[in-house]
Amino acid sequence: MSTIPATPSTATVPPVTEDREPPRARRSRTAFTANSPWFPYLLVLPLALILFGYVVQPMFATFAESVGVDGVENYGTFLTGDGVARSALVTSLIISAASVLLCGIVGVAMAFLLKRFSFPGRKLIEAIILVPAALPPLIGAISFQLLYSETGILPRGLQQLLGTAEPVLPFSGIAGVLVVHTFTMYPYFYLAASAALVGMDPSVEEAAYNLGAGRVRVWRTVLLPMLTPALVSASLLVFMTSLASYTAPLLFGVDQTMTMQIYINRTNGDLPMASTYASLLGVVSVLFLLGMRWYEGRRSYRSQSKGVAAHRREITNPFGKWLALLASVLATAVLLAPVATIALVAFSQDGSWTTEVIPASYTTQNFVTIFSDPGAYRPIVNSLQMSMIATVGCVVVGVLIAYAVRRLDFRGRGLLDVAVMLAWALPGTVVAINLISAFSTGNAFSLGQVLIGTFWIMPLAYFVRFLPLVFRSSSAALAQLDPSLEEAARNLGASWWRAFGTVTLRLMLPGVVAGALLAFVHGVGEFVASVLIYTSETAPISVEINNRMYSFEVGTAAAYGMLQVVLIFLVMVVSGRLESGRKASREAAKWTA
Repeated sequence: MSTIPATPSTATVPPVTEDREPPRARRSRTAFTANSPWFPYLLVLPLALILFGYVVQPMFATFAESVGVDGVENYGTFLTGDGVARSALVTSLIISAASVLLCGIVGVAMAFLLKRFSFPGRKLIEAIILVPAALPPLIGAISFQLLYSETGILPRGLQQLLGTAEPVLPFSGIAGVLVVHTFTMYPYFYLAASAALVGMDPSVEEAAYNLGAGRVRVWRTVLLPMLTPALVSASLLVFMTSLASYTAPLLFGVDQTMTMQIYINRTNGDLPMASTYASLLGVVSVLFLLGMRWYEGRRSYRSQSKGVAAHRREITNPFGKWLALLASVLATAVLLAPVATIALVAFSQDGSWTTEVIPASYTTQNFVTIFSDPGAYRPIVNSLQMSMIATVGCVVVGVLIAYAVRRLDFRGRGLLDVAVMLAWALPGTVVAINLISAFSTGNAFSLGQVLIGTFWIMPLAYFVRFLPLVFRSSSAALAQLDPSLEEAARNLGASWWRAFGTVTLRLMLPGVVAGALLAFVHGVGEFVASVLIYTSETAPISVEINNRMYSFEVGTAAAYGMLQVVLIFLVMVVSGRLESGRKASREAAKWTA
């Protein structure tokens, strides 16, 4: 030990070059590192500008358009005019409220039966219960029109079977709209209530029964309060989707709704009045969103019990088993009927279906025409191109916003979260009117170019509408990752970009891809915003379907719709595989931690 020189280590270490760096340059370089307090703002600033330029600023432009040179005259006309505007608002609110009630009854009842009871046919129903939700909005409405309207298969079939002079039990008007909404939106309640019931501790319910409470009281005081968060979430989705509904009122002849009036005024060239409708509809949507969140936050709905999940009860009564089997067969037929109808009509010859119950002539020419005729194939290319461009933008912006909201600490984080979800609260017609008002002239966010009438306004509309899908999916995936994994990479010398790309992004990738697939599929089937801003050169599949229906080319329209349905089912399969991959990633992250 005595042979080791006691020379101080500082005598042999050469001067560090960083010490010679000027302080100003060193501060400038440090400001761009993740350890700097300015880093969150440097990352968030461009994201906030994007949200302001394409979500918030168009809303202000719509309000400015509605005020125009006449001040609040349009709003005065809305309130004191011929009554059409007030009737449209009341009708939209009634349809939305009734849709929430009907979807809640059907969705919660189905969730309770499938999650609490075991009976013949249960697994089959569970496998197909989400089929109506997989239909694009326009195709879903068309399938129900072909099935249940006055010229539909079921009323005409019953008319022929019973020998009556008129179709039997046809749906039209508001009743038809409610049928479409109920059978396409009840999955929101079913999914939310199912998840809540599966995670609910049965000992709480059993304790209430043991204390002498009856079934009605247990439902009122135990089950429904515990289901409140799920019901609020589903109610928000159904109410805002119903309020934004355009296809069902269009096909079932309900003109006096807010969305239809927006379209009618826009088509007639009265953009200020269309903007007035859009502004008021947006206010109603946001107020309902805030009201439901306030109601949910009034109480805590957590259970302190540590019991196990409830088990399904077997139906042992023979009559009950046969009744359950009959109900299962009927439910299966009802759930698969819309898809079967679209598939049947897709092979029908255009113009051959007039007064018959089902089409009289069939052909494969509809699909041949779509893929061989450049004019017929163009809408498919348009939809795929515009949806892909919008999806790429949603992924880049949505992932970064999710990271900023979940992992960074900065002032205004809550506002960023609200801004990105604001477009989800706005109906598609309102989003379209916002973009028309904002980009009918050039501005800084369009680089001085007029976007209305160009190709780029369509991907922009899809980006604004479906950014929340990628954001929420990415945020949920990020919430399940331990921040220490990224911190470990940073401690080992990796830069923020490298740690984010090689650790965090890789682990949250299944959630990101799932959200991207949802955004892509929604973009391919989008109709509500597209119908207000498309041109003859940029018409997507949904608009082409609508145009073909009005040209009485029902077979070709259904063939387009069948392609959309096949694409959606493929995406559902891929999403299922990604969900399995997401679970594996969470387990890997858990073991790594």
